[in-house]
Amino acid sequence: MARPKCPPIAADIITEIGDKVVLIERRNFPPGWAIPGGFVDFGETVEDAAIREAREEISLEVAIRALLGVYSRPDRDPRGQTITVVYVARASGTPRGADDAKNARLCDPRNPPTPLAFDHAEILADYVRWLETSEFPVPWRKR
Repeated sequence: MARPKCPPIAADIITEIGDKVVLIERRNFPPGWAIPGGFVDFGETVEDAAIREAREEISLEVAIRALLGVYSRPDRDPRGQTITVVYVARASGTPRGADDAKNARLCDPRNPPTPLAFDHAEILADYVRWLETSEFPVPWRKR
């Protein structure tokens, strides 16, 4: 019996520098601003993928401090169903957009630039709630 095709796994990383977070302006479809991240390579842990993506897209070394959540709504990515694991990390320095990022900048997570790609407005809202309440979000909850 053939094994069914599974959706790809991505790792996204909310990178804190002071009270701001780093967002990227996407070079590819879908357009807009986004949390840095990308697909997990075979043989790579999700955590290592998040750290690698930060290095590749925002040119920063990060230290993961928390798992924010897993986002798996089938329509969250217009390119097709994708599951993402979102981490919160700290870094220092100046972000520089590279690889799939046309630009990178520090942003207030409560007032991010628009448009935001994917479901990243929802993820940033969960992050702000996590900061303000110390409660972990429940991303699988119906909204």
